[in-house]
Amino acid sequence: MGTVLTQALLAEGHNVTVVDIQWFGNYLLEHKKLRVIKEDIRNVDNVPMDGIDAIIHLANIANDPCGELNSKLAWEVNALATMRLVERAIQYRVKQFILASSGSVYGIKDEPEVTEDLPLVPISDYNKTKMISERVLMSYQDKICIQIIRPATVCGYSPRMRLDLSVNMLTMQALVKGKITVLGGKQTRPNIHLKDMIRVYLHFFEKGTKLSGVFNAGFENLSIIDIANKVVSHIPAEIIVSESNDPRSYRLCSRKLLATGFNPKYSVGDAIIEILERFKSGVLKDEENCYNIKTMKKIFNSK
Repeated sequence: MGTVLTQALLAEGHNVTVVDIQWFGNYLLEHKKLRVIKEDIRNVDNVPMDGIDAIIHLANIANDPCGELNSKLAWEVNALATMRLVERAIQYRVKQFILASSGSVYGIKDEPEVTEDLPLVPISDYNKTKMISERVLMSYQDKICIQIIRPATVCGYSPRMRLDLSVNMLTMQALVKGKITVLGGKQTRPNIHLKDMIRVYLHFFEKGTKLSGVFNAGFENLSIIDIANKVVSHIPAEIIVSESNDPRSYRLCSRKLLATGFNPKYSVGDAIIEILERFKSGVLKDEENCYNIKTMKKIFNSK
């Protein structure tokens, strides 16, 4: 997300400072308006704030397996560092703080439309850290404009590719193995194309302090088996269904976001085609660095 978002901000002429621990590398080219700082977000005092108008906070230990791998780290990065970051932002009179939360904070929901006012019932450490970071930020909303985005599962290509996300993962399985393994299949997951997710962040950034609060961002609620079927409509592959112990299933409603004037442009189908084309051209490969949990295990085992 950060790589493509940074590219988009630079293309619009903004001065951008990126703070990233770079466990997954740095895919940004040098630019006269770009400053890249290799730093652990927990070292908040090393995050420059002077002259900063807005913070888009993407740094986190992302997804359930990574949260379970090191729960203490997940809480320190996702919750505690977020609190210290917003306090420092207030001290330096930053106007706007945008948080990348997660649609998974809702847990398991049977409602046909999961809206922002429904109770949060997070079921994993990752979900819980996101919920707490949201509530911490909202406690400061009288001092700084807080905009919390709860994204659906992102799909589509990025130079720092993630292949541990449902659409991307199933598409790569079809391309590499000619087989797609579906665990369960009936679970419904909301999805959003990476390009639309970038457009959401830009939308709030451009609105400045005119908008605040919590907003869902997801536009295609599909079962895992439906995603698999979409993949094989573009890439011939066998679908193998097996049992799953993953109960997560929910449908995001993004009517509140749409009411602010945002409209999606891209689809899950677009993401599948995008990944297919990048794979065929040799730009995209099935590599360990594309999987958060594999990369983090490698880092922890080397210490």
